[in-house]
Amino acid sequence: MLRLLLLRHAKSDWGQPGLSDFQRPLNDRGRQAAPEVGAHMARHGLNPDRILCSTAQRTRETLALILPSLQGEIDIRLTRKLYDESDYDYLATIRTAGEGSRTLLVVGHNPATQETALDLIGGGNPALKTAISEKYPTAALTVIDFDTKRWSAIEPGAGRVVAFCLPRLLAGATSLSAVPTAANDGAPKPEA
Repeated sequence: MLRLLLLRHAKSDWGQPGLSDFQRPLNDRGRQAAPEVGAHMARHGLNPDRILCSTAQRTRETLALILPSLQGEIDIRLTRKLYDESDYDYLATIRTAGEGSRTLLVVGHNPATQETALDLIGGGNPALKTAISEKYPTAALTVIDFDTKRWSAIEPGAGRVVAFCLPRLLAGATSLSAVPTAANDGAPKPEA
């Protein structure tokens, strides 16, 4: 089995004139949310053995803030492709750069993070897929499992969504089955 973790970067700062989109850093809210997501990942054993991260400032800062919570040896690969392809989907990059890993974390941008999740989900709780299609906020994390051993073999619709975690709902989560999500049986629903 393979596990894909799709993380949209945390909230970025739009208040610095003159910075390009690529150079935008995280704002205070983003710097608070990213470590909470990392702690949540650690509590629930969501430890990647490979990370693909966009080279944009806000994605690199998000990664830096979640890393202290993660355990084990991690192969980290920074790639401009995840920024350049952020208007598309990440499937081709996942298929090639994921090989050799069992749990892959992709730290990227929208709409590609959301579209990739929706494209790959074929099973699991349909309410989670609905929530993902409605909104994929900053620092949101989707967990998708695949019944295959090779990333190059994953196809659209082949994944089973396990969780859709929103940082504002993470406080108090004690088990993966009780992960606060945008839509999960028995979990709090997001505010409009």
